Amino acid sequence: MKAHLMYPQADFDLDKPPPLHAEDLVQDLALDTLFDAMAGDDKYLRQVARCALLTAFDSTPEVVRYRQAVLRDCLANQAVVRDLYRLALDVLGLEQNIYLSFMTKYPSSIMHRSLKLLHLQIDLLRRLRRMADEQAGRFASEGFGKLFALIREEISDQYFAELQDHFEQLKLRKGFLVSARLGPLNRGVAYCLRRYPRPQGSWLKRLLSKKPESYVYEIAERDETGATALSELQDRGANEVANALAQAAEHITGFFAMLRTELAFYIGCLNLREHLSELRGDICFADVSPAGQYRQAFEGLYDICLALNMRRAVVGNDLAGDDRQLFVITGANQGGKSTFLRSIGIAQLMLQCGLFVPARQLRANLCDGLYTHYKREEDASMKRGKLDEELARMSDIVDHLSPRSILLCNESFAATNEREGSEIARQVVRALAEAGVKTFFVTHLHDFAHSLYEAPPAGSLFLRAERRDDGGRTFRITEGAPLATAFGTDLYAQVFTEPAAAG
Repeated sequence: MKAHLMYPQADFDLDKPPPLHAEDLVQDLALDTLFDAMAGDDKYLRQVARCALLTAFDSTPEVVRYRQAVLRDCLANQAVVRDLYRLALDVLGLEQNIYLSFMTKYPSSIMHRSLKLLHLQIDLLRRLRRMADEQAGRFASEGFGKLFALIREEISDQYFAELQDHFEQLKLRKGFLVSARLGPLNRGVAYCLRRYPRPQGSWLKRLLSKKPESYVYEIAERDETGATALSELQDRGANEVANALAQAAEHITGFFAMLRTELAFYIGCLNLREHLSELRGDICFADVSPAGQYRQAFEGLYDICLALNMRRAVVGNDLAGDDRQLFVITGANQGGKSTFLRSIGIAQLMLQCGLFVPARQLRANLCDGLYTHYKREEDASMKRGKLDEELARMSDIVDHLSPRSILLCNESFAATNEREGSEIARQVVRALAEAGVKTFFVTHLHDFAHSLYEAPPAGSLFLRAERRDDGGRTFRITEGAPLATAFGTDLYAQVFTEPAAAG
């Protein structure tokens, strides 16, 4: 049995390794805040959320839409989905409630333990079946449709009837009935646990009929050797049954383990939605296109991690960037450029895995890799300077880029002087543009930005952080040519002038 809530035809792989640059993404995009909001205090939910967001670069539009439909069902039926998740947890917790001793290495003990586990599992399977019968009509997605249809088909009334019959037989009220045959050197082989034959005819006929010939050997009460030998015979007879029961219990446990894993992603999404509802933050499901189609348009996109940290709604931005592959963002210090860049990166990760995005409306293409090149503090080992470290990281990123990738650069190559940093940035960005890599570049290097504006590569769009005439920041990013100043005097006046005036 498969859950199929994450992929139409495959299981979600929680052990899938993250990309080599995963830690850079987590640091630069402040993703720990997002993971914490999805997980609460549940480490397992956090593990699933982290894996889902960082390993979704193989997604296709079909897979994304499949998950979006499942998530819409989850949002519309939150109580049912949470009950389903708790049911999976209950099944997985059963083994912890069954006493495990050293005797479990013996087949007869394994058989009794597995029988007890199966008996407990069956009660929860009945709950699952009732849930499928009662709630299936409320779900419209293909994913939940497959799941509930599979439950009704595999866990049928006939299935429960057969299990009940097996349970009655395996209670072994009359003791072990074991068959065997003689092998080489007259040793017993092919031991097999048998069910007692069903009585034939009326009780009177059975009472008066001649009993079949049999031979009985009784073991003395103090015959420890004989008791041990008898126990070994029972274990040999129970071996195949024990294996079958253990596999049956493991099969049920495996299904619920996968169900728990795939539902955990959607439970994390529901937790995140609750946080955003408290902040009155907008969400929408992205309109996704295949990688390489250069789609980038949105309304009201905001930095979800900033909103979660500040515990209030934050300023969103609009963009019409379809058919553009190079976005150069300039403007006033502390005007929202880095926040804008981060909002794009987080939204890209969220839409890749089928999660809703923090915007009123968003359209974007998928990518086969999202990379960040942010400025770092100087190398703590002091073996190389900041510029050397930046160049080394960019070289490593370029080795992994493809025309279907996205690169976010924040103040790259600002560790040297204006002239040298501009020349390095200019050559790197033009090469990326020629290769078709979608690039977002936040910079204060006016020489670099102005030269690109004068001779823009194909598909370029220049954006600028808004600044009011009085020096105030709106934290909105709009189209605009690069300016020769970052308005650092505004910050100077804010820090040193305003307090004095107030005094």
